[in-house]
Amino acid sequence: MNAALLYKAKDLRLEDVPGPDGSLGHDEVLIDIAGCGICGTDLHEYASGPILTSHEPHPRTGASLPQILGHELAGTVVAVGSEVTRVAPGDRTTIMPALYCGTCAYCLRGMQPHCLSLGAVGLSYAWGGFAEQAVVAEYQLTRLPDEVSLLEGALIEPTAVAVWAVEQSRVRPGSSVLVTGAGPIGGLVALAAAAAGAANIYVSEPNSARREHAGRLGVSETFDPAAVDLPEELRERTGGLGVDVAIECAGIEAALGACIESVRAGGTIGQPSMHMRPASVDALRLTTAGLTYVGTWCAPFYDFDRIVGLVASGRLPAKQVVSSEIKLGDIIEQGFQQLLSPGTSQMKVVVHPL
Repeated sequence: MNAALLYKAKDLRLEDVPGPDGSLGHDEVLIDIAGCGICGTDLHEYASGPILTSHEPHPRTGASLPQILGHELAGTVVAVGSEVTRVAPGDRTTIMPALYCGTCAYCLRGMQPHCLSLGAVGLSYAWGGFAEQAVVAEYQLTRLPDEVSLLEGALIEPTAVAVWAVEQSRVRPGSSVLVTGAGPIGGLVALAAAAAGAANIYVSEPNSARREHAGRLGVSETFDPAAVDLPEELRERTGGLGVDVAIECAGIEAALGACIESVRAGGTIGQPSMHMRPASVDALRLTTAGLTYVGTWCAPFYDFDRIVGLVASGRLPAKQVVSSEIKLGDIIEQGFQQLLSPGTSQMKVVVHPL
């Protein structure tokens, strides 16, 4: 089958590799992949990796580079293992990509994203979403209702990340919210904040194409942080106080600083973004303004059915963040290289294997 394998930073190759051989463990499921989103994590691995991928065998799965990338996937069940009962051939599903032990201290506390031997499809596993097929465990699958397309199914994982960030950042009905960075997570965070009842949502993004795309998501206002004093603009719109919540989705020190300066006293800064280098913060303001600064990693692995229901209801139209759908054969030039271009016109790219 065709697949996109990462060998090392800047070395992503399209290859014809052996697909699943048809043998399944008792709890395993064979999936025909319909689509897989390119995530910021994939971009980090391509630009600066290995980070979550490794040249050493993973302690849980034994996987190592080269790795088939892609962990935001959806597809159709082809075959199931002997003890699988929750899905059947023909079912359309979204895939929760994580593999966790269930027995370490964090798993036992319900903190599976922090499992001491955490692995993931497309990062530390034999299979990944940028391919034609994959084998996954039954517990990783959530069936899609008729109201949710396979394209939307490929967006459930990042949507879960966005919803978790919004919830942990204490967005409530009537909140005013700043989102810095209008990449795919920033766009989904804006939609999730709206679904949570936020009254005013402001998006800061220097890239004009992404800023324009964010404006089509129904946000209150967008700003170019290079052209305005963002904290001052937000204070003008909030009676001099600042926003209730700022969620940093850019992974840039300046954006984090703007979040800290833009929230009111007692407000919350949420950070789902991955900062690839240390960032300095105004620690004095965190104290004197009584701010809450919370990092969010992944999302609860047991929450995918709730996120599917939210998308099915129409209250969180996740597919609005998709800017392009491409074929697997175009993944390098039209996917990774386009998304990493400073002037990219893309927000979210979904890759189809055929």
